[in-house]
Amino acid sequence: MKSIRLYLLLILVATLVLVMFVSLLKGYQSSIETAQQLFDERLINTAELIASAHIGQNTVDSTQRPTSDYLFFQIWDANGQLLTRSKTAPHIALSQFEQGFYDVNFKGFRWHNYVHPDPQFERWIIVGERSDVRSSMAEDIVLATILPAFFGIVVAAIVIWWLIGTGLKPLKTLSAQLSSKQADDLRPIELAPLPIEMSQLVKIINQLFWRLDQSFQREQRFAADAAHELRTPISALQIHLHNLRQTYGDNTEDWQLMQAAVDRMGHLVNQILMLYRTAPEQIAAKAEAIDLYKLVSEVIARDYQQFEKRQQYIELIGESAQVYGHLFALETLLQNLLNNANKYAPSKGHIVIHVHPTEKGVRLTIEDDGPGIPPDQYERIFDRFYRYQNENSDLQLPGCGLGLAIVQHIIEMHHAEIKLTKSAFETGLKVIIDFPAVLNK
Repeated sequence: MKSIRLYLLLILVATLVLVMFVSLLKGYQSSIETAQQLFDERLINTAELIASAHIGQNTVDSTQRPTSDYLFFQIWDANGQLLTRSKTAPHIALSQFEQGFYDVNFKGFRWHNYVHPDPQFERWIIVGERSDVRSSMAEDIVLATILPAFFGIVVAAIVIWWLIGTGLKPLKTLSAQLSSKQADDLRPIELAPLPIEMSQLVKIINQLFWRLDQSFQREQRFAADAAHELRTPISALQIHLHNLRQTYGDNTEDWQLMQAAVDRMGHLVNQILMLYRTAPEQIAAKAEAIDLYKLVSEVIARDYQQFEKRQQYIELIGESAQVYGHLFALETLLQNLLNNANKYAPSKGHIVIHVHPTEKGVRLTIEDDGPGIPPDQYERIFDRFYRYQNENSDLQLPGCGLGLAIVQHIIEMHHAEIKLTKSAFETGLKVIIDFPAVLNK
């Protein structure tokens, strides 16, 4: 059951209906018995009325005889001779001459009779009525009192629905406050007045927000401290390496290995900091409409020296296309993808970037003519610190295995999709990223 309000309504109405059904069933039975008793009293009164209307007479005036199809009477003398009858009554006695109620059959119906003695004129008066008519009349009377109860259930359901909605209003207010919170808003929930049943829930939620806020603050402090503590010794190492280069040159193998290790360490620190800065709350808080084509051209222009150094041909094809996202995160994504293309494409190789709108948003593709990656490695290369090494290549390229992990992280934060495939060149990798349209943010 997805709705608490609907669940409570069904439970309460079902309970109400069950209780009313049992009560009405018992009341129906009692009412039918009471109605039958009233009808029996009516037969007795009818017989007494007939008897009192013929005091001192031996026959009944035919103009006073009942003519109903479901009611009859007979008057018999002490010798069993029929004195008079109604039009619907037969010529034979339908009951024995003994006071009481009897059920008999004639004319295809069941009749309920009452035999009444008239000792003053030494005669017997028999009155009766059809049992089916009696039952129908009794049911009509009882149902006339029961039917309003069923309409009352409908009214009660409406009232219960409204009362439950009123009772759950604080819960809806809490839900609205939680859904309207920004990713970086960890302030306590404030509700007034607060029902007793919800006070513990709100208290737990506020405690959770407090713990999250403390955790994020510790993470921010750690990132800031790590950036300072790690970059300072790396900078010192780079200065010493520079001095050693000036003194002894850079032709020694030991110096080259040391320089590669320092460069790798610096790259690792920068990638870790980038991964922190692309956290979901950062992206949600500072997202904006960005021209992806323009951003790609700016990133290429800023890093063009690294492509020129390897004499690589880089081409940007497409047109202006708007995406909704975080500027720094998208820059990081492009830098990592272009850096990979630059590292794996050969000298004098080709790198082609396409940016163009699609029916669902914007598509970005980056492909190169490097060695490429086997299809069975497409999923795994997004794992943190995993690097695929081509068996046919002797290249030992610098890196820490975080670049594509950061790319996938940024893709997820922008609700985009990424796919890897073979490039249009003879060898190489093609990266396809589909961003949602700005209006679908």
